[in-house]
Amino acid sequence: MSSPAPDTPSERDGARSRMTSPARDYEMFEDESAILGDNPEEEEDDGEELFNDNMEADYRPMPALDRYDAEDLDDENYDAMSIQDRVAAEQELRRRDREEGRIRRDDRDLLYDESDEESTGAPRAKRRRAAEKAAMGTEEQVEEGIESIENLEDTKGYTTKEWVSMLGPRTEIANRFKNFLRTYTNSKGQFVYKERIRRMCEHNQASFHVEFDVLARREQVLAYFLPEAPFQMLQIFDEVAKDIVLQIFPSYERVTSEIHVRISDLPLIEELRTFRKLHLNQLVRTVGVITATTGVLPQLSVVKYDCNRCGYILGPFVQSQNSEVKPGSCPECQSAGPFMVNMEQTVYRNYQKVTIQESPGRIPAGRIPRSKECILLADLCDRCKPGDEVDLTGIYTNNYDGSLNTEQGFPVFATVIIANYIVVKDCKHIVESLTDEDIASIVKLSKDPRIAERIVQSIAPSIYGYDYIKRGLALALFGGESKNPGEKHKVRGDINVLICGDPGTAKSQFLKYTEKIAPRAIFTTGQGASAVGLTAYVRKNPTTRDWTLEAGALVLADRGVCLIDEFDKMNDQDRTSIHEAMEQQSISISKAGIVTSLHARCSIIAAANPIGGRYDASLTFTENVNLSEPILSRFDVLCVVRDEADPMQDAHLAKFVVSSHIRHHPTQRGTTLEDINAPDPEFGLPQDLLKKYIVYSRENVHPKLQNMDQDKVAKMYSQLRQESLATGSLPITVRHIESVIRMSEAHARMHLRAQVAEEDVNVAIRTMLESFVDTQKYSVMRAMRQVGGTY
Repeated sequence: MSSPAPDTPSERDGARSRMTSPARDYEMFEDESAILGDNPEEEEDDGEELFNDNMEADYRPMPALDRYDAEDLDDENYDAMSIQDRVAAEQELRRRDREEGRIRRDDRDLLYDESDEESTGAPRAKRRRAAEKAAMGTEEQVEEGIESIENLEDTKGYTTKEWVSMLGPRTEIANRFKNFLRTYTNSKGQFVYKERIRRMCEHNQASFHVEFDVLARREQVLAYFLPEAPFQMLQIFDEVAKDIVLQIFPSYERVTSEIHVRISDLPLIEELRTFRKLHLNQLVRTVGVITATTGVLPQLSVVKYDCNRCGYILGPFVQSQNSEVKPGSCPECQSAGPFMVNMEQTVYRNYQKVTIQESPGRIPAGRIPRSKECILLADLCDRCKPGDEVDLTGIYTNNYDGSLNTEQGFPVFATVIIANYIVVKDCKHIVESLTDEDIASIVKLSKDPRIAERIVQSIAPSIYGYDYIKRGLALALFGGESKNPGEKHKVRGDINVLICGDPGTAKSQFLKYTEKIAPRAIFTTGQGASAVGLTAYVRKNPTTRDWTLEAGALVLADRGVCLIDEFDKMNDQDRTSIHEAMEQQSISISKAGIVTSLHARCSIIAAANPIGGRYDASLTFTENVNLSEPILSRFDVLCVVRDEADPMQDAHLAKFVVSSHIRHHPTQRGTTLEDINAPDPEFGLPQDLLKKYIVYSRENVHPKLQNMDQDKVAKMYSQLRQESLATGSLPITVRHIESVIRMSEAHARMHLRAQVAEEDVNVAIRTMLESFVDTQKYSVMRAMRQVGGTY
């Protein structure tokens, strides 16, 4: 019989004391070359060369050591344990190990528990079992990687991907993550992830998210392994999550066969243009704008094949992202095919490919935006649409692209991002991210009776004056309430604004400010926008050769604001294409066999220059602007900006501009963003708070029309119609009655009111009257202002 060589001098002495003289004389190693070459890794771990020229000296007789130590002998008598008691003790030990997250090498071996190894500091039980198995002539089944909790981060020289793929580390990682999900509590003592899993199951969903920073605080090793080996780690996390769900809801597999763990709040955000070889197969986070999406397609997840010769079912084969998995031969009839996909037993999952492009504000100077393809799987499909700004966490990996190899002449791989977690930065996301302190401050602000004036003063604070334009922009940002009774007659709730006037009056600056403050905004110019660029266009997909529909600016601005500068520079044909979008808020397409209708539920804020460059006060508005009556009637608010010479106003304006430049200068220290954005901190609102206020009111406040003074609106409408016919300045239609109602609802939203009050109607009527009076000739306008106090 042969025995494994002791590892250290002390163990050799202990082994010598247990051996008899005939065993020492026995030829222990018949094939020395096999011993030397079989396992060099154990030789490195032992750290000492045992097979040298004087190795037989280790087994010379030493009477002082060839005996058992009295301290190591256990001569006590123990009561015999029954089989039932032994089984109960083993179950109790297993339960304890599971609670403590400890892995035992052999649950069937009660004598050689892993706790013995931990307490002694040396794995004697493993060596004893190895000696017994070697004596019996059987090979030892080496269970690589089964380590205690303290040793999980020690990868033994393996790469992270190899280490987490081994049985022992996988089990340890699963135990730790399961314990993390079950026991993690927040500062209030609530079980965060148990509650999140329960809420997920209540809504029949298939995924929940785990914050990376929380995982890093509780389980540093898992957070260290996760970005390095995301495929393997996320697979373990998904399996653990499914086990927990099935323990709580045993029949939940009827709802979904997979549970996914989404990783959120990854600390490092990478730009799309900075992805390199270093990031391959890593968990990354980036931000951008979705520019194109494909349809949702079924993708093979677990596939089975039918053998056409004998009918045997082969599989299951787990499909990878890179290549198709096919069987080599049939194990039943040994034929090489042909094989057909078994449609009934094959498991599919949803698959969608989107294109993400760098956000306009994050592109370096002089560069064009980069884009990257991203793959959405399972329940992530249809989470975003073109135009959405997204925060994406996923695995940056490569896939083979034959066209690249043909062009480059040597193997080149295209790269994609396989999404794990995606957040769309829209109004709903901003509202969900509001803290209790934010909501409390918003509600407190709404109680201020002058909150509407404070909001107007906070709109474009770096522009002097123009309170009338700022009020119109504020009403457009808050918006009215859309109505569609019985799905028959839709009335829009968005407010359209047209700013027209002399050059140098900050028209474009108003649009640029609105782009920054609005939660969703698309900016374009009339000169660079065509009809299809504003609405939608049909193009041929280069891969499928099918005709596909691409969204234009108005479709991308759905549920937001579309800003059009140089509105007068558009062609009449292009301008006519947005008539439907401005009133019905839809875009009908009938091209290349595609007949459909797209949503364009957005406010349109446009800026235009008058004919000849300057506004002539002796002419009416329609004579000054090269716009047709149908499109003018679709604007709720018309703002005329005149550059009039007034010594006092010009002096105030000059002082304001100079002081603004002083505050904005880079060398000016001690000036915060709030100081710059709010010239009057006692009255104006900080811009961050204003944006949250707008989003909160749009999502949560839906004012109703009750006890509205209908006679006042009817009187205003009839008198405006008479004045319009007499002066011929601006056509007044029924649309203007709806405009008054929309502006009343928007003003009620500023105060977070659930019902429209008389004050709101008065502000709407005053805005409508100012809009009408400003479009008159100077002489008529002056006369109207004198009698304007009757309303």
